[in-house]
Amino acid sequence: MLPVLALHFVVAAGSPWIFRRVGRGAFFLLAAVPAASLVWLAFQHTAAYDAGPAASGAAGAGGVPQAARGIMESWDFIPTLDVQIAFRLDPLAWVLCLLVLGVGALVLLYCARYFNRDDEGLGGFGGQMLAFAGAMFGLVTADDLIALFIFWELTSVLSYLLIGYANVRLSARRSAIQALIVTTAGGLAMLVGLILLGELAGTYRVSAVLEKAPALVADPATAGPVAVGAVLVLVGALSKSALVPFHFWLPAAMAAPTPVSAYLHAAAMVKAGVYLVARLAPGFAGTAYWQPVVLGVGLATMLVGGYRSLRQTDIKLILAFGTVSQLGFLIAVVGLGTPAAALAGLAMVVAHALFKAALFLVVGIIDHQTGTRDLRRLSGVYRHSRVLAITGALAAASMAGLPLFGGFVAKEAVFDAFAHAPLGDVWGGVVLVGFAVGSAVTVAYSTRFVWGGFARKRGVPDTPFTPITPLFVAAPAVLALAGLVYGLWPAPVDAWAAPYAAEVAAGAAAATHDAAGSAAAGQAVVLHLAAWHGLGLPLALSAAGWALGAILFWARDAVGRAQDRLRAPVDAERGYRAIVGAVDDAAIWVTGRTQRGSLFFYLAVILGVAALVPISALILGGVALPAPERLRVVDPGSPLTPVIGLAIAAGAIAALRANKRFLAVLMVSITGYGIALIFALQGAPDLAVTQMLVETIVLVAFVLGMRSLPPQLRDRTGGKYRAVRIAVAVVFGAVMVIVGLVAMDARIAEPVSLHFPDLAYTGGGGLNIVNVTLVDIRAWDTFGEISVLALAATGVASLIFIRHSGRGLGATADVATGSVGRTRGVAAESRGAAELAVARRFATIARDAWLVAGRTLAPERRSIIFEVITRLTFHSMVVFSVYLLLAGHNFPGGGFAGGLLAGLALTVRYLAGGRFELHEAASVSPGVLLGAGLGTAALAGVIPLSLGGQVFQSAILELWLPVFGAVKFVTSTIFDIGVYLVVVGLVVDVLRSLGSRIDEHLESAEHAAHHGARIEHEGAEQ
Repeated sequence: MLPVLALHFVVAAGSPWIFRRVGRGAFFLLAAVPAASLVWLAFQHTAAYDAGPAASGAAGAGGVPQAARGIMESWDFIPTLDVQIAFRLDPLAWVLCLLVLGVGALVLLYCARYFNRDDEGLGGFGGQMLAFAGAMFGLVTADDLIALFIFWELTSVLSYLLIGYANVRLSARRSAIQALIVTTAGGLAMLVGLILLGELAGTYRVSAVLEKAPALVADPATAGPVAVGAVLVLVGALSKSALVPFHFWLPAAMAAPTPVSAYLHAAAMVKAGVYLVARLAPGFAGTAYWQPVVLGVGLATMLVGGYRSLRQTDIKLILAFGTVSQLGFLIAVVGLGTPAAALAGLAMVVAHALFKAALFLVVGIIDHQTGTRDLRRLSGVYRHSRVLAITGALAAASMAGLPLFGGFVAKEAVFDAFAHAPLGDVWGGVVLVGFAVGSAVTVAYSTRFVWGGFARKRGVPDTPFTPITPLFVAAPAVLALAGLVYGLWPAPVDAWAAPYAAEVAAGAAAATHDAAGSAAAGQAVVLHLAAWHGLGLPLALSAAGWALGAILFWARDAVGRAQDRLRAPVDAERGYRAIVGAVDDAAIWVTGRTQRGSLFFYLAVILGVAALVPISALILGGVALPAPERLRVVDPGSPLTPVIGLAIAAGAIAALRANKRFLAVLMVSITGYGIALIFALQGAPDLAVTQMLVETIVLVAFVLGMRSLPPQLRDRTGGKYRAVRIAVAVVFGAVMVIVGLVAMDARIAEPVSLHFPDLAYTGGGGLNIVNVTLVDIRAWDTFGEISVLALAATGVASLIFIRHSGRGLGATADVATGSVGRTRGVAAESRGAAELAVARRFATIARDAWLVAGRTLAPERRSIIFEVITRLTFHSMVVFSVYLLLAGHNFPGGGFAGGLLAGLALTVRYLAGGRFELHEAASVSPGVLLGAGLGTAALAGVIPLSLGGQVFQSAILELWLPVFGAVKFVTSTIFDIGVYLVVVGLVVDVLRSLGSRIDEHLESAEHAAHHGARIEHEGAEQ
């Protein structure tokens, strides 16, 4: 299963590159990925459905049946915390994977004709669709609660990106944010519930939690917390599947392209909540609040969604509200927790995915070929494309539950399951009547869809329709025909769903502690899917639904007028907007009182809190200061150390007294360089080198940034606030000294660092303890740090490169896009192209000319000496940075120091030649460098896992190479290469943001000033 996931994400990551070379046809290559995975899934059917001892009656400890059916794979992730990456492919997961991969392949094929050749952003869109298919595959196969949550949130993020594909449209951006907020909020509640269930069960393996669930539910000590945890998980499922009161986000998400609606909002993403309920129902359906929530919310959603669908004039919104309605139906069925409901629910999941995905794809064709989805303007479409009309009619017939279609087979099974469900006469009757009414509304909006999309309307001229190719209609036709075959021959789906129903029966047996009797009772009501079950209550309910649905459609005008007069007293979307508005108002209020634009205020708050919290903890905790005899003067180790300390103090005081920004920054740098010297004197060359390089880079960044600020330091806080500043500084410094003394005196255990030398050499294969700690012993920390570096670089670029809205297309204006550096105005594009051409021309004047500052810099900015020094040192610095990278495992250096030195080399080249020279020296985008670095570091962690090791585990390879002789290579060097690339990318990003971009602003300002002066001079002459 891990190779399938890797294939999806790797191809998704390379999707932009594929689209640049293949064009729109790249969708065919992307579709091949889920198609190939579908073939693999077919070969796994026997193993996934193979029953172990549990199926023959064997049980685990405490009489709990063992979950032995399916394929299980697991790898140790964090062994010390007993965290694993675990997957399980059982019957339930197999059926969901069949839908995810099968429908995903068809939708990607459909995209090859839905989008135009010149549409922008297809590479990102295709990659996100493929990554979404991989995330859904991971979600339904995950056998670990935390892994399941990670994939769950990944689908929310990808859904946000796909819904907001048309990011120039406000409705798309707003809908994407709404979907993300709602599903993520539900996901956070679900995370709390998953952790609660995992802690109560003593394991986070989903299969093990389900085995222990009956005992936990039956134990009075754990029944209450388990019920709370189950409800919290249900909140996540209900939000993801758009059930009341979260139902409003799904219709709004129809702002997404139709392939997204067909896949995410019909066949995949919204099924995540249904899957989660189906997965947990065998173990937790007996908890106190499960059935009231599942049945009550499910039934309410079915009726609300169906009612709202009858009001829509957009055929896509008809399907959207219909999807909401049927998701409520599905949740109620799979959440009932009986074997018959399990069989019927899984059968309905398959039927719903087939007909709803087909219908959305049909809508996409109608919209694409006619330019409208308004049923009041659509007329006579069936006359232009009979194949499309037949496809839509077949899928709609299945949605309406008409005989001979998959929807009818599944719906009959659902009615029969609830007719025999142990719900009591009143509650059971209410649910059945509610389902019958919901079924009638489904018939009404299904008929409304077919009539609105294809029929001729009186007084409406035939809608112009561009002919379609067979490939365009192939995907919905295959899905619609599959629904028909399903209705005529339901045996395959019956075979797929029956083992899951048997597992539910086994869970019910364990819950009652009477395996033989309960299993027999459960199996007695398990039906087999069939095209015809004869006369009975299910057929009577279906017939009543057909008749009532036909009446509702026939009286659609009267129904519409009645709906217009009836206003809902509660509107979930209005409630959402009110909550978001209240949060915005609160944020504005807080921001207005805290973000005052005063650096003094910000520092006072930060340092005050940083001093108050620890000193309060010491006082309230009764922690005493160390005794005087325990305090000793540390040997400085060198007579230069006190001198350097005095220099550091002098630099700090001088920074306070400086009246110019540059002088203040220079004095601060003295403190940094002084600390680097102390590191060197104390025997820490790695820290000294790194500190020296960091201080140099920071100094350059400050100097570059200050070019756009006034040189003088004015507006110093004075008067009464001067005393406050002194008090805050003194108190903060004193508290930090006290905290340091207490912390050093409080140690009672042996420092873990004492074992680092042995760990570094035996486990990490290196002599440089600092570097081995970074790339091996504490690799997770380093990976988090370089991720923060990448985010910081992105933030800097966003602040500098962001395009403001509201500008016109003037001589220097940019197109208002709201995106960061993605779309530029006509003038900006031409100016950028001209500058790039100038840079290339300057760089190719002579074959050996790589520093041409004389042609790219103004004379007053040139320094011949600096240019000569740059020519002499640049290549040596780059080579030495590579040496630091490769030698850092055994000698001072490493990827961080090497990356800083390479960045410093690029900084020197920029200072010598300007922004054109920087572009020639680092023509690769900083984003590419940052992404390549993070990807390389992540790859260094994943590769050992795929080979049966642990994440970020190092392997030591001893080789003999010609010329070099014996070579000892440690694979953690690959991780160090990733660190190197991230650091270089960060420096290049800072240089382009604070260097090149500010250069452009300054040159533009100078040009505008000269232009204004010239106009003024010409006006004076005239």
